[in-house]
Amino acid sequence: MMNHTRFLRTLLGLGAAALLATGCTSSTATGPTGPKTNPDIKPTPAKGKAAEPPPISNRAKLLFDDAVKAMDAQKKSKAVDYPSLERKFKAALEADPNLAEADYNLGVIAERQGKKDEAKGWYQSALKKKPSLRQASENLAIMAQNAGDNPGAVTLYQDVLKRYPDDAASRARLAEIYRQTGDHDKAMEFARAALMRDPQSTTALKVMMRSYLDRKQLAMAKLVALRAVKIDDNDPELHHTVGLLLQQEGDADGAMLEFKRALEVRGDYLPAHILLAQMALNTEDYPGAEEHLRKILQAGGSNAAAHVDLGVALKGQGQYDKAMQEYDEAEKIDPNLAAIYLNRAIILHRAKDAPERALELYKKYIGMNGGEVAMNAESPVFGLMKEAEAVVQAKAEAKQAEEQAKQMEALQKKQQDELKKNEGGQKPPPGGAAAPAGNGAAAAPPEDPTADLPPPTPDKAAAPAPQKSAPAPQKAPAGQKAAPGQKNPGKADPTEPSDEF
Repeated sequence: MMNHTRFLRTLLGLGAAALLATGCTSSTATGPTGPKTNPDIKPTPAKGKAAEPPPISNRAKLLFDDAVKAMDAQKKSKAVDYPSLERKFKAALEADPNLAEADYNLGVIAERQGKKDEAKGWYQSALKKKPSLRQASENLAIMAQNAGDNPGAVTLYQDVLKRYPDDAASRARLAEIYRQTGDHDKAMEFARAALMRDPQSTTALKVMMRSYLDRKQLAMAKLVALRAVKIDDNDPELHHTVGLLLQQEGDADGAMLEFKRALEVRGDYLPAHILLAQMALNTEDYPGAEEHLRKILQAGGSNAAAHVDLGVALKGQGQYDKAMQEYDEAEKIDPNLAAIYLNRAIILHRAKDAPERALELYKKYIGMNGGEVAMNAESPVFGLMKEAEAVVQAKAEAKQAEEQAKQMEALQKKQQDELKKNEGGQKPPPGGAAAPAGNGAAAAPPEDPTADLPPPTPDKAAAPAPQKSAPAPQKAPAGQKAAPGQKNPGKADPTEPSDEF
């Protein structure tokens, strides 16, 4: 079975996430390549004179502690109920509106549920109440980074560094932005600066790993990976990055184990689902690919490429109608995605016996990729087109042969009908020949050859009957002589009975 083009392009980032613990904060944020998790850190007071926040009521503190304990319990059980946590933190905020940490955690919960605008509102509210809550600034910067607004993210990170010059997290994330733009020297500079301030910063270590991977320096990437794993073995992005390293080394099995390990740590970590789906499609493990692709689509967002790949997985399992439905969904999201028409054409060509329609879609796919000149001559679509054209030609020839056979059959029937008609109008030959067989009529009995002869005159003396071979001569007219050798018709034959008495 031929391998089909895979279209897994989009990484669905989950956005920043951070949940506060009593007396400390833990910041978990999603960067462009996946969640970035930092160890728990205590809020650092802003330098310089700043207005002291008003004291928090004891009731609000108790409710906040209860919400944090519920969060910890759900996190350990890996069954987080975001709506229930939201209600608990809102109850703490109602008890005291000045509790900025409750606003912050409500922003994290909203972001985890994909409510990005709502999350931004909560983070901004937290900063208004407590400007020293730098985690809120960092998460706003990460959200800008995830949305592709690198200039906006850089501005926010630099603002944090102005207020907190020793902040390692902002430096590590600035390093990631420089890496993404291809400035590896700047990326390594900021990553090392972050590690100088926080040697346990796995965010900075992951930036260094990816920078080495980008430059194919696999040995250096391995060294950094070993250090990072010793610091935090429960970081899904770390396992994901190690998987990428093993994948570049050609160790597909080891890479798969690392991607699966990332999902064990965090089941909704989409970058691992995406790569595992791609690997399953490449090995034609269509049920496995379907499982990961459905996880990606369940996470929300409009992902036309994921719908196309799910269609490929369903087609591989013989579920052609369901596959066509996925292609339809992909077309609604992005009608300019050429893969939709290629994969739809394959089903019409090979499963639906519609090669004519498939040819139209193959040509559309080629046109959307710049035409035949722009495409690789070895592209599978050209072989598929030739195959479909051969099927169309064979069908046309078969149809033509069928029409010719029908015409011959009609001509033969017409000739037979004319022959029967002619045979039915002829008289039967002498001797009582039977009627032609097959005309459905019974054969007539033979005619009696003596039927036209006059009946013999009865003899009272029972004279012997005259022989049939000598019929009675006709009398010649008066005065006419008999022909030579013929008896004189004027004299009576002594053998004939006389009419006289």
